[in-house]
Amino acid sequence: MKHDCHYHPGEPAKWHCGQCQYYYCARCMPDADTRSRQALCPHCSQAMRYLGAATEVVPFWHRIGAFFRYPFHTDPLVVIAICTLVPVLAPANLLGALVWLVLALALFKYTYAVINHTAEGHLKPPPLATAFTGSGFNIVILQLLVFVLMGALVVTAAMLGGPILMLLVLAFAVLALPASIMVLAMERSVGAAVNPVNLAVLMARIGSPYFLLYGYLILLTVASGAAQDFAMTHFPRWAAQPLSGFLNSTFTLILFHMLGYLLFQYQEELGFASDIQDDDENNSDNRQRDRSTRFDADLDMNLKDGHYERAQALLESALKNDHNNPKRLSQLYKLLTARNDTATLCRYHPRLFAWLCDQHDGAEMQTLLGRLVKVQENFQLDDPALSVRAAETLYHAGHYRSALRLLRDFHKRFPDSDQLAPAYLLAARILANGLQQWDKARAFLLFIKKRCAGHPIHGQIDTWLQQVEQQQPLKGPRANFQAGE
Repeated sequence: MKHDCHYHPGEPAKWHCGQCQYYYCARCMPDADTRSRQALCPHCSQAMRYLGAATEVVPFWHRIGAFFRYPFHTDPLVVIAICTLVPVLAPANLLGALVWLVLALALFKYTYAVINHTAEGHLKPPPLATAFTGSGFNIVILQLLVFVLMGALVVTAAMLGGPILMLLVLAFAVLALPASIMVLAMERSVGAAVNPVNLAVLMARIGSPYFLLYGYLILLTVASGAAQDFAMTHFPRWAAQPLSGFLNSTFTLILFHMLGYLLFQYQEELGFASDIQDDDENNSDNRQRDRSTRFDADLDMNLKDGHYERAQALLESALKNDHNNPKRLSQLYKLLTARNDTATLCRYHPRLFAWLCDQHDGAEMQTLLGRLVKVQENFQLDDPALSVRAAETLYHAGHYRSALRLLRDFHKRFPDSDQLAPAYLLAARILANGLQQWDKARAFLLFIKKRCAGHPIHGQIDTWLQQVEQQQPLKGPRANFQAGE
C-alpha cells in the first residue's frame, strides 16, 4: 500500500509515526537523518520508521522497457562480452576449462549482485569490478546446494506421501523458485532460501504482483530459449556458441534485475527501506540535512492543522531574533490579514511599512493603511524617514491621497527633522504630477524655500517653482531622480 504525506497530498511519504499514525514527506522532515534512518515525530517526538522510496517507486510492470535496456549499459555489456567471448578463444585443454569456470563464476556472481544492487535502489547496473573482485564467488555453490535441497525435499515428499504429495511439493518449489533466488541473493543463507515458511511469507507479502512477475519470468525464459535455438540453428557453430551465450547472459541479467526491482518495490512490506541511489538530485541520502527549514515545516503543519495561534507565536518568536526578516514579515502579514487581526497589525505596522517599502508594494501598503485607518482614524507613522519612504511608495503606485495623508502636518509632527524638505517636495510632486493642483504644489515649494534654507535640495527650488509656473511635471531631486517622472 502506497501512502501520501498527511500534509502534502500527492507527495509520497518518507516517514511514518506509529504513535500518531501520520505519514510525512521530505518537505515535512527537512532535518531528518536519512543516512541513519532516524527522525522524531514533530507531534509526539517518538522515533519514526523510515519508508525510503517505498511510496514513490514506479511499479515494475511500468518499467518493462527499462528492464530490457538494463543489460546494454557499458558495465554489464563488458561483463557479458568477457564471460562469453573469452572462453571461445581459450584453448581446448585444462587451462581453457579453468578459464571457462572462473568466468562462469564471475558471471553468476555479477548476476546475483544485480539483485542486491537493485534492491538497494540502484537502477543502474553495478560496476564491472563487482564481477571480478571481492567476495561472493561462493554464491554458485550456495545456489547448487539450494537446488540439491529442493530436489531432496521433492524426493522425501514422494517417499513419505506418494506421487500426490510429491507433485504438490514440486509445484511449490517451482512456484517459489524466484522467491528462493531473491532470499539467497539478499541473505546468502541456504537455510533461508529453502525454508518453505520464509518463501511463503515473501510471496504473501508481495501478493498478486509476485505471480504477475512469475508470468513475465516464464515469458523471458521461453524467449531466451527460442533466441538461443534460433542462433544455434541459423548460424555456424563458431558464431552460434558465443551468440547463444550472449543471449542467455542478457536474458539472465534482465530476469535478475526484475527480481531485485520487485524487492525494491515492496520494501515496506518486506521490512526494509531503500532510496533511489542513482539520481543525485532526488536522492535523500545525498542531500544535506537542512535544519534551517525546520521552522517552515513546523509553520506549514500548524497552519494546515488550523493552529493559527501557534503559527503566529512561531513567527513572532522568529521576529524577535531577526527583527526585519522579510520572509517572516511576509508570512506574519499574510496570517494577520487572513485572521483580520488588526490589533497585531497595528503593533507591527512600522516593520510592515518598512518591509512594503523595500518590496515597492504600494498596492498592499494601501490595503494595510486602509485597515489601520478603520481602527485609528487619525493614524500616522511616528518615524519621519519611514513616513517619507512610505509616501513615496504610495505615490509611485498612484495612491496620491493616501501618500498625502502620511505627509499631513509633517512640519508640526517633526519640526526639527532633516526629512522636512524631502517630505514637502514629495507633497509638491504629488499635488502637481498626480492631482494637477499647481497652486498647492507651489505653496509647498515656497515653504521649503523659506524654512529649509540649509538643506541640500534648497538650491533647486527655483527650478521647480519655474516648472510649476509652466505647469510642467515636477521631477525629484537629482540625487534621487526617478526615471519616467
